[in-house]
Amino acid sequence: MRRLATCFIACLTSFPVWAAEVTNFSLDNGLDVLVIEDHRAPVVVQMLWYRAGAADEPPGRSGIAHFLEHLLFKGTDTMEPGEFSTVVAQNGGSDNAFTSWDYTGYHQRVAADRLELMMRMESDRMRNLRLTVDDIGTERDVIIEERNQRVENDPGALFSEQSRAALFLNHPYGIPVIGWKHEAEALELEDANAFYRKYYAPNNAILIIAGDVQPDEVRELAETYYGPLAPTPGLGPRLRPAEPPHLAERRVMYEDPRVSEPYVVRTYLAPERNPGAQQDAAALTLLADVLGGNGATSVLGRKLQFEEQKAIYTSAFYQGLSLDDGSFGMYIVPMPGMSLTEAEAALDQAVAEFLEEGIDPEQFARIKMHLRASQVYAEDSVQQLARRYGAGLTSGLTLEDIDAWPAILQATTEEQVMEAARRIFDRRKSVTGWLQKPANAEVTQ
Repeated sequence: MRRLATCFIACLTSFPVWAAEVTNFSLDNGLDVLVIEDHRAPVVVQMLWYRAGAADEPPGRSGIAHFLEHLLFKGTDTMEPGEFSTVVAQNGGSDNAFTSWDYTGYHQRVAADRLELMMRMESDRMRNLRLTVDDIGTERDVIIEERNQRVENDPGALFSEQSRAALFLNHPYGIPVIGWKHEAEALELEDANAFYRKYYAPNNAILIIAGDVQPDEVRELAETYYGPLAPTPGLGPRLRPAEPPHLAERRVMYEDPRVSEPYVVRTYLAPERNPGAQQDAAALTLLADVLGGNGATSVLGRKLQFEEQKAIYTSAFYQGLSLDDGSFGMYIVPMPGMSLTEAEAALDQAVAEFLEEGIDPEQFARIKMHLRASQVYAEDSVQQLARRYGAGLTSGLTLEDIDAWPAILQATTEEQVMEAARRIFDRRKSVTGWLQKPANAEVTQ
């Protein structure tokens, strides 16, 4: 099936838009393949996305998805440890990997005539990874050091972990992608092998090839290198523990002497982008921009930073590209001398006034224009296009949903955004967090 992966703004003559042509097909072993053609430069991106992330880990083994991402750069029957990235670099390319709650991905960017080599190597490590006890010990130390640097040494990151764990009462989205430290320290060889054997399979993956390629060429290469790989039998739908009804507001008060700027964040459980029904998510996406997208023009920024000068910084966010319910939240960093009690009250007052006054039509038009422009810029990068499709498909959306998203955003009305605001601001489904220094804390060097 072929379609034009175009934005809504392709119809706007004021913006010249290049449209990427997308072809999709599946191999007999269950591997889904997308080809995004871009013949402007002799470059190709290969992305392999697995429908497995931190939210798919077995209980007590948090961090195994991210751990395995690191381990995939170890050896196979035909490649030595580290050889994969060395070969990519020797061929003038770059490679990397990433893990989230719903997916794990691997990608390379090389000259178009090196695609066959990349597919041969990537398909090899899909099913032929060979790990040793020494590999586990060495890479586990790397993971723990990464956690120490990114989380343990950052009070904001520790606070964020605690707040997220309080928001998701039962769902594994409350577990950090990098894993809880005590569980990550206990990961063993069999944990990695079990996760690898189950999830790293053609029937659990999406291969995206973007760049100066032809669909027939990609199909032939995919059949050659990925086609012979055996699928995981009995791999059913992704079932996670569901959230119970949220009946009580939760509060997290985190104190750390290393905090430089105290702040308040309130996060609400929010619906995700559902396949075939993305209207609520579109309204929440626009609501985040209306409230906190630009400090000079957003509702929170204009009122709290400029008019009342109660905040150094304000923001709002919506995390809705996920397989299950996501989150919607707001930040306020108060001016020096203002307490967090006063900051929270100011945030609440600003939101209450917004619910009474509604959306400024001129601001709403500017936000939509900005979205149009950002979609044009995104079309200029095949890597961004590949990420858009990969993240969407591994989060449960269809190709039709991904293609329709820009138009749904543009069609969303001010009334729909206000309705979404009134629904989302339910304090029973919220976590309010304070990050601050302890009283009379001494600054440590």
